[in-house]
Amino acid sequence: MEIDMKKVIVTLMVTLMTLMFNGSAIAGVTSLRGDSDLTDGADKYPMRKQVISQGGVDRSYKIQPPMIPHKIDKEKINLKINTCMKCHSEKTYKQKKAPKAGDSHYVSRDGKVLDTVSSRRYFCNQCHAPQLNADPIVNNQFEGAK
Repeated sequence: MEIDMKKVIVTLMVTLMTLMFNGSAIAGVTSLRGDSDLTDGADKYPMRKQVISQGGVDRSYKIQPPMIPHKIDKEKINLKINTCMKCHSEKTYKQKKAPKAGDSHYVSRDGKVLDTVSSRRYFCNQCHAPQLNADPIVNNQFEGAK
């Protein structure tokens, strides 16, 4: 008895597709939001004001990226401009009395030292976040380094 591999593969593909699109394949699985629609409660948490923290924000763990102690709602970071670098670049940080972007931000993934911020560190708010006057949405027992 010779097995026709094309028929086996086609049969498996049809079976998998049927299972994927059949709701009974995932019966019993529920969303963390329950029966609520994705947009339900979107207005539950109003926009919070950014807080200015004089002297910076203490880090909670050793290699935590520094938090942003000032407002950034008027800053722009896109493919053409990064207004953070107006104050935090190698050339301007002293006159602006701002912390300089770390040396690691000027290194390419190949280890080459660059004159400008590396593209992988260009979007500052991927790691650095402003502070808000808000209670945490989810409570936890995390305690930072003392």
